[in-house]
Amino acid sequence: MERSENEPKSLLDNVKLAINPKFQDWVLFENGTYIIFDDTNKVKNIKDKAIELMKEFGPVNAGGPAGDFNVISLNQTKGWVVSGHGYGMYTYVHPNELNTNSPDDVTIGIFGRSKRDKDGNDPKIVHINKSN
Repeated sequence: MERSENEPKSLLDNVKLAINPKFQDWVLFENGTYIIFDDTNKVKNIKDKAIELMKEFGPVNAGGPAGDFNVISLNQTKGWVVSGHGYGMYTYVHPNELNTNSPDDVTIGIFGRSKRDKDGNDPKIVHINKSN
């Protein structure tokens, strides 16, 4: 069944549109954080590796590098992705998640960072995308 234009996209739909199509191997977590893998042939078990990376780079500790972030506006879907200090790790933020109609990068980044922290402290994979 086709989705109407007015029906909101799911987290998975938005993340698929947020990721550059050249990247086919990625893992999505419950709160919107995803990890892109460059070469899954070098990874024995993508699920285990994603959880290991999420536990290492997801949690935010005050004063640590996990507090740093960059905000990237998306062209293919509504919202932003927030990058952090983990290589290939991003968190999707939808405009409806924020309490303002015109958020600045700090507001978006802090919210995205809090979502990544939740995924890092309690990693639950909701989707694994593999090219092969």
